[in-house]
Amino acid sequence: MKILHTSDWHLGQQFMMKNREPEHRAFLSWLIAQVVSQSVDAVLVAGDIFDSASPASYARKLYNDFIINLQNAGCTQLIIVSGNHDSVAVLNESKSLLSALNVSVLAGLSETLSDHIVTVKDKKGNQALICALPFLRASDVMLSEAGTSADHKQMTLQQGIANTYQKIYELALLQKQQAHATNNIPIIASGHLTALGCSISESVRDIYIGTLTAFPASLFPAFDYIALGHLHRAQKVPKHEHIRYSGSPIALSFDETKHQKQVIIAEFDDKAHLFSTEVNIPTFQKITVLKGTLSTIKSELYRLIEVKEPIWVEVKIQESFYRSDVHSELNEIVADSDVEVLKISSPKIDENSQLKAEQMETLEELKPVELFQYRLACPDADSISDEQKFELTQLFAKSCEELEQKS
Repeated sequence: MKILHTSDWHLGQQFMMKNREPEHRAFLSWLIAQVVSQSVDAVLVAGDIFDSASPASYARKLYNDFIINLQNAGCTQLIIVSGNHDSVAVLNESKSLLSALNVSVLAGLSETLSDHIVTVKDKKGNQALICALPFLRASDVMLSEAGTSADHKQMTLQQGIANTYQKIYELALLQKQQAHATNNIPIIASGHLTALGCSISESVRDIYIGTLTAFPASLFPAFDYIALGHLHRAQKVPKHEHIRYSGSPIALSFDETKHQKQVIIAEFDDKAHLFSTEVNIPTFQKITVLKGTLSTIKSELYRLIEVKEPIWVEVKIQESFYRSDVHSELNEIVADSDVEVLKISSPKIDENSQLKAEQMETLEELKPVELFQYRLACPDADSISDEQKFELTQLFAKSCEELEQKS
């Protein structure tokens, strides 16, 4: 039994105003080729199929074309769960139609938890049970209580998520027993969350604002494999070899360019023993970060131009003085070449301030919730208690989520 684990496609994403359609199209074609060459039995996409709740028409077409091409490739088992970026309504639009093609779409938590258990088979008839849980919203797993502390709400949310996984695991065990199956049927789970101890990149959006920062992997039941989404860096959860993030297939921010992108093939033998294989994804658009003095940066840009390969560049100039003409100077160098400078920043503004580039945020770079938190941190908000700030942040985050779902 071979199950291919992928996640965080973010179809429709714009990278510094650059369209990613060619990259996503190339990735999905590559993915189909891997399904064929690796004889994959089922594909599991662990959330964030789209980048926004209102994906562009070309992003929806990429999604639909992939499903058709996967069917034509001979893999008729596809499981899709929603992430925090996805609109439940958008994914559910084609749910009934796709079910006729043996595609299981689990967008949002069903009132009947057994709806999330999907049985997949390999060519020999061997089975596996997939507990396909999507991104679990706070409203799915906990009741709102007035007057409770932030710590209490965090623990309640954490316990609610843990209880949901425990219940579906017990349902899967019962289903396994009713089928008179032996221990050779693996039970697999999906999840879209941040696990404790894992590395986060700049492009990852906070899921639970002000409450749960990370979920302890020790609270997961004894699944044979857990396919996680949300974090864009491919990685294993510390001390848990069977709990893994496949990561995003393309770099969604400049800081992700230094990590190899992957999909994971979880293979089970006749005794349900797990063998994981990491399959490296080719780079479909070269992206790099240049650091150094202005002189060094210029030399590097000339070197990149000589390569004659399309490349997107972030420039971090490490000098202690401000140059108002640096943008035009660097853009003049790369004019009429395949190199594009998409972002320029300076670690220092002057010798006195020594401000780091990471602290120089503009309103355009801040997400709505981050801007709201910044406003609450202003001195004139000192009269607001920590509890009130927590409540306000929660309400604002909920409003943003509802607005995004409706858009």
